[in-house]
Amino acid sequence: MAALRRWACLALLALPCLGAGAAEPSLAFLRAYPQPAPAAPAAQPQPNSVSPARAALGEDSFYDPSNPDLVHLQRHDAAVAGLPRDANGFPDWMRALRERLIQPRAGLAPEAAMGALDLDIVMKNTKEMPYVRFPHNAHTQWLDCSNCHPQPFEARAGAARIAMADIFRGQYCGMCHDRVAFVTFLSCARCHSVPQAGAPAPQR
Repeated sequence: MAALRRWACLALLALPCLGAGAAEPSLAFLRAYPQPAPAAPAAQPQPNSVSPARAALGEDSFYDPSNPDLVHLQRHDAAVAGLPRDANGFPDWMRALRERLIQPRAGLAPEAAMGALDLDIVMKNTKEMPYVRFPHNAHTQWLDCSNCHPQPFEARAGAARIAMADIFRGQYCGMCHDRVAFVTFLSCARCHSVPQAGAPAPQR
């Protein structure tokens, strides 16, 4: 039996020599996996370059390709070209509002104006994360109360049991965030902005 095992081993070692034109045995077959190529050095960000987050989203994601009037619509990047950008390369809508680069109106009439409600709601069902501050002022400069109440938010404290998974699926805050306003999973501290007792302040 031992002799048989020796012959089997010798036969396996000879296999690489059987190829056409093989001059000497190759031991390449002994490696189970090919060696990975060396990693390329990380690309350095260029001044005024589009952020990876903005590039990943892509301009076309804003449009419905089945819309027959698509060719008549202003392209998104042209529409927001003059607006300030946030840290991820997206339009900073609130800064644009503060700097009066945009002025939302309540209707088509020249005198139509938005009214702002200065009322912050602090949501504490955030586990180990900092609490969430919801600023009505920032939202009511754009939206009427009926845009959010009674759907998706019943106007009663504690009525909405919001989870991040729901937001990522486009529910609750996710109806606008990740789609119109800033991208939530890249901007945690913009909502989770109230430190819990004894916890360090969130990094921005």
